[in-house]
Amino acid sequence: MKRIRIAIDGLSASGKSTLAQGLAKSLNYLYIDSGAMYRAVTLFALREKLIGHAGELDEEGLIQSLNRIFLTFRFNPASGRGEICLNGRNVEKEIRTHEVSRHVSLVSKVSPVRDKLVRAQQRMADGGGIVMDGRDIGTVVLPDSEIKFFMTASIDARSERRYKELQKRGRDVSLEQVKENLIERDRIDSTRDHSPLQQAENAVVIDNSDLSIDQQFEHMLTLINETLNG
Repeated sequence: MKRIRIAIDGLSASGKSTLAQGLAKSLNYLYIDSGAMYRAVTLFALREKLIGHAGELDEEGLIQSLNRIFLTFRFNPASGRGEICLNGRNVEKEIRTHEVSRHVSLVSKVSPVRDKLVRAQQRMADGGGIVMDGRDIGTVVLPDSEIKFFMTASIDARSERRYKELQKRGRDVSLEQVKENLIERDRIDSTRDHSPLQQAENAVVIDNSDLSIDQQFEHMLTLINETLNG
């Protein structure tokens, strides 16, 4: 059976990663979390003091440091998935902090950062057999992917999901802070000059405001199997 490329784009906290991981496991495909790559670069920028206390980004300093950033995914048997490594060290937990979430859109709109990561993502997708999620996968990274999905949900539904996720991780953050962060990320992601968040013309749109994970998964898997069977 042919091995295809599955692109999943959508808004922050729309459930992309959960579904992408589930589909990859079911199909025995590689899951690539493109968002984790941008988060890892953001973590690097914070550690290197390239983001100031007021939230301003030293873009030129970051661009000059890109050759010192090496990203890989390493399989973790405990979690059953590939986890992001920054310069050889697993940073999966560190990239999920609220501080990284607050600044990732600033970093991801820098064109040389996107160019570097897009090239890496395209290399990872060579040969098919991958599920990749992000914000520009179907439009920029893998415009020729065999099937594309675009995930969306109401701001309230997304805020509640992200808030519960952060609570489980022990993060001290309010629901209102989470909602404000998502609104700002939506604004930056959809208005940036380089590879803005857009729905691919031939993407299947899934509004999961009132859908369970199982309902979404079954619907998406049915469409994927139809594609695999021609």
